[in-house]
Amino acid sequence: MIKTTPRVAAAALAILALTSAGSAMAQLKVGISLSTTGPAASLGIPEKNTVTLFPKEIAGQKVEYIVLDDASDPSVATKNARRFVDEDKVDVIIGSTISPNSLAMIDAAAERGTPMVSIAGASRIVEPMDAKRKWVFKTPQHDSLMAAGIIEHFARTGGKALAVIAQSDAYGDGWLAELQRFAAERGVRIAAVERYNRADTSVTAQALKVMSAKPEGVVIVGAGTPAALPQKTLRERGYSGPIFQTHGVANNDFLRVGGKDVDGTILPAGPVLVASQLPDSEVKNVAMDYVRRYEEVFGKDTVTTFGAHAWDAMLLVRNAVPTALAKAKPGSPEFRSALRDALEGTKDLTVSHGVMTMGPNDHNGMDARSRVMVTIDKGRWTIIAAQGAR
Repeated sequence: MIKTTPRVAAAALAILALTSAGSAMAQLKVGISLSTTGPAASLGIPEKNTVTLFPKEIAGQKVEYIVLDDASDPSVATKNARRFVDEDKVDVIIGSTISPNSLAMIDAAAERGTPMVSIAGASRIVEPMDAKRKWVFKTPQHDSLMAAGIIEHFARTGGKALAVIAQSDAYGDGWLAELQRFAAERGVRIAAVERYNRADTSVTAQALKVMSAKPEGVVIVGAGTPAALPQKTLRERGYSGPIFQTHGVANNDFLRVGGKDVDGTILPAGPVLVASQLPDSEVKNVAMDYVRRYEEVFGKDTVTTFGAHAWDAMLLVRNAVPTALAKAKPGSPEFRSALRDALEGTKDLTVSHGVMTMGPNDHNGMDARSRVMVTIDKGRWTIIAAQGAR
């Protein structure tokens, strides 16, 4: 018989206690793929910063966040998603930063029945609904909602002919389709369409072709700092008309890179960008809460709408977890399925970018409270009008 000393007995009891505690509290695993390097780094870095603010516990469950860089590359994003579902066995995926990467991740999530919350903009990430997209949700406003804001503003100010310079990727494709649709509805003519790549160093040819069409306004469809290049080129070549950008440029790096050439830009944006200028509302309260949390750690005027999309993904998951826990434990297929159902059942959830109400055919759930029209005035984001805010 083996004799047990008091010290060994105490150690055994301590190990038993830890083991019991671990089994009583299952661990929630969240895989997060972000574009923290590459052309979309100015979007991905504030998202990664925001992840450091995420809660360490949700509904009594400890949370492990596994954060990977996808280098703004869809093939890397695919590898990350495969690792999350095959090796890490995560309960939910958050990401990616940009639309091509998010689209590339859908197959892995759907094949393993793992819910995914994208923080990229293209409507195509969740539309049209099908067997794969039933597992996918997204927090940024649909490009349809934002494109409508641009066309409405342009038409309301008497504009008739609009040109477009759009990125040659899924983000550009989605926006171009929506701009053409809303333009037709409002009697606005698309006078010219040119495309460019995120990594291009010159868009002079595209700018000259657009200017030759003599548009009354130009929409630049791009995300992050690469969207500054077409605008700077247009201004350098003497174009003096109004220039519109998408909500994909709503960060201070765009202001820094664009300089004086982006002054006067008009764009639809999420409420977070101008949170302090919003009328009193629950949306403003949640947006300002995020702003305060972020700036306490990363400094004044460092908030971007992209970090807030990541924050909203966390709020969305945090809201759904208690419902899923009532049906299954984290780490199981049953929990992942229950979490998917709970995400789809989201009703009137106020997040930093608006109010979300999901449904079987709507995995974004944003309404007009999620859009404000903004201009750049002397290097500062300035609200033009809050649409639907309350």
